[in-house]
Amino acid sequence: MVDLTISIVSWNIKDLLDQCLKSVYENTKGITYEVFVADNGSADGSVEMMRQKYPQVTLIANTENLGFTKANNQIIRQANGRYVILLNSDTIVTPGSLETLVRFMDEHPDAGAVGPRLEYPDGSFQLSCRSFPTLETEFYRLSFLDQLFAKSPLFGKYMMTFWPHDDIREVDQPMGAALLARRETVDQIGLLDENIIFWYDEVDWCKRIKDRGWKIFFTPEAKIYHYKNKGFAQWKGLRKNLRGMRIWRSSRNYYFKKHHGILSVIIINLMDIIQTGFFAMVLYLLARGIISLWNFVF
Repeated sequence: MVDLTISIVSWNIKDLLDQCLKSVYENTKGITYEVFVADNGSADGSVEMMRQKYPQVTLIANTENLGFTKANNQIIRQANGRYVILLNSDTIVTPGSLETLVRFMDEHPDAGAVGPRLEYPDGSFQLSCRSFPTLETEFYRLSFLDQLFAKSPLFGKYMMTFWPHDDIREVDQPMGAALLARRETVDQIGLLDENIIFWYDEVDWCKRIKDRGWKIFFTPEAKIYHYKNKGFAQWKGLRKNLRGMRIWRSSRNYYFKKHHGILSVIIINLMDIIQTGFFAMVLYLLARGIISLWNFVF
């Protein structure tokens, strides 16, 4: 058994994947590890690049885009590591970061998972930890209170915008861009939920980890650079188009139904409708004001 299984899912992001793999092999020295890449039907030469430059990678070449959860599960089923890290293909592993995460877990036997500090390539930090979403946090998000009062521990608690991510602490959910889990924990809670294609997958995983009594930590002592959303960007603006919004909303509703019951889904969708109605009213009033001003001037 090796110390760490590195699980990377990639899709049409060859150059960044190359950079990610290079950083893993150059900057990880003090532990035993194995690298798996599940390629989701890339058409940009990613598979050929890996076969040529990284023959030591265990490659799973899917013929279609299976999404994040199914592709990661393909890897986890074959994993030989004491720990498994979900690592995005648009990340850069810094020297010693993976060793630090493994050592942290060895020193914290009550920890089921841990996340590192994520930074943009320019060195600015990313908000990479969340509280579990609830009806309360959804209200703050939909009413924009979380943005108006981002530094408030109350209104900013979902995205944890009040905290500079500069100390070790127990959290609910680190971002799935770099999330290391104990194999024992995974064996207890099961694989990623394949009913979720994208978004809310690691949220559900972390919720199940905590529900089984394990702790989840964040440590800034391990640092990984993350370009953020470069993989999703290949899907022609997935989050911004109607299909992407349907997937995101479906994942959110599924999570709430699973963990909070059907009533929570009804309430959330009512809040969505109210928010949409509010924006429609604002646009209507703005249009009327512009028309009135036009008529007054001309």
